[in-house]
Amino acid sequence: MIDRVTSRREFLAWSIALASGMTGCRKPHDDTDTTMTTPLEDLSATEAVAAMRRGDLSAENYAAALLERCHRGASLNAFITLQPERVLEAARASDRLLASGAEPGPLHGLPIPVKDSVNTADYPTTGGTRALQHFQPAHNAELVERLVRAGAIVMGKTNIHELSFGWTSNNRSFGAVHNPYDESRIPGGSSGGTAAAVAARMAPIGIAEDTQGSIRVPAAMCGLCGFRPTHGRYPNRGVIPITPLFDQVGPLARNVGDLALFDRVITGEAVSDAPAKLSGVRLGVARDYFFDRLDTEVERIAEHALGELRAAGAELVEVDVPDLGRLIGLTTAQIQLYHVMPMLTAYLAEFDAGVTFDEVIEEAGADIRDAFAKFVLPGGKYVIAEADFIAARDVHLPALRRTLSDYFAANQLDAMVFPAAQIAAPPIGHDTETKLNGSDVSFEAVISRNISPGSTGGLPGLVIPADLNREGLPVCLEFDGPAGSDRELLAIGLAVESVLGQLPPPMI
Repeated sequence: MIDRVTSRREFLAWSIALASGMTGCRKPHDDTDTTMTTPLEDLSATEAVAAMRRGDLSAENYAAALLERCHRGASLNAFITLQPERVLEAARASDRLLASGAEPGPLHGLPIPVKDSVNTADYPTTGGTRALQHFQPAHNAELVERLVRAGAIVMGKTNIHELSFGWTSNNRSFGAVHNPYDESRIPGGSSGGTAAAVAARMAPIGIAEDTQGSIRVPAAMCGLCGFRPTHGRYPNRGVIPITPLFDQVGPLARNVGDLALFDRVITGEAVSDAPAKLSGVRLGVARDYFFDRLDTEVERIAEHALGELRAAGAELVEVDVPDLGRLIGLTTAQIQLYHVMPMLTAYLAEFDAGVTFDEVIEEAGADIRDAFAKFVLPGGKYVIAEADFIAARDVHLPALRRTLSDYFAANQLDAMVFPAAQIAAPPIGHDTETKLNGSDVSFEAVISRNISPGSTGGLPGLVIPADLNREGLPVCLEFDGPAGSDRELLAIGLAVESVLGQLPPPMI
């Protein structure tokens, strides 16, 4: 265990002005600005960086506090690789830089856990699979390099659903990741370790990646803010792939302001720190697709949250997306399942992983081997034919993206809003079937339905917590904007967050 060094400067005063009108299980808060002393692990990334840049907080003491939190939350199995002394030494280097009089970066001294599918030069990149457990890339992925140049510290590598090929993070090779709100339940996937770490206050922000919901599902299951930017807004090179048409790295955090900070660092484009006003913001509500067959608690919380947004001035425009289900059915799986083998093969060769595609699959967990045998490998029962892939890529995907673009334009929408997932976090082990309102249903069907249009369509998507259900599990809304509207969507998110409030932290 890391000894925690305490001093009067390790606790900072901070003020938060939050909207009134909270209901249910959300954290109560005050209309007035209140100065509070806050444990270091509860600081936002924005607050922690500001304190370290001013010299009010040493990077070493901040890193030590977060590492102690990692130790206390070890049962969550959030990390595959965590080297505390390496993190502390990087923090000391940040302190020396500040003491030298050099200008600190915008992420000065901030430890950031990285999903273990994203290349890092100082840590192995396992992809959550045994064959890659000793693979250490020569260079950081471009996204990681931008963060390091901005002063951030790589805080180890987080556990994932093996090869990012699922939504539970029930990893058969490195162990299941556990949800901080209930350790018997999944954190979502595939970026489950990053989500568990951020929700459990091991770090205020972390790196995830989303091909078909792998940022947004863990955000929804763990009660976080998650941001999948417009496809291609952040660099994706150096990330273990599924398909370049959908793969997108992005952040998980506990508030929208930290997502905006991350976006500003990566892109250089400023997002206002002040919340946008919801008055006049037009939000599409496509009930036929996104609100079909919801868990009763998810439906109750979502409808209440929509009412709060309407009361705050948002215009809810009830209009469906034409032909959405059919177009998703013709594109999403066809492209991912066809692309994963050639793209993973190319990644292993490009970055000198030292193993072949066949060797990776041979050493994978039984669930991954079975999935690849059925859906990916030659001769599999459900392997995608080349003609179906070409039609998906060249015909149906462009049609889907035109449909979504027309939906926003024709209805003058700033974004659409819907429950990020049809269910709250199910128990670990419900990988194929789970419960929805007392009935057995396909886990894949209920977890993938609402998140698929955004990632397939290349849209920016922002997940924001709405409340805890009666079992104490998070329920979140997702806001998808038109392609390229990332800054506007984050500004809307700041306003939404000020209305819906914040969830109480998990008891870890």
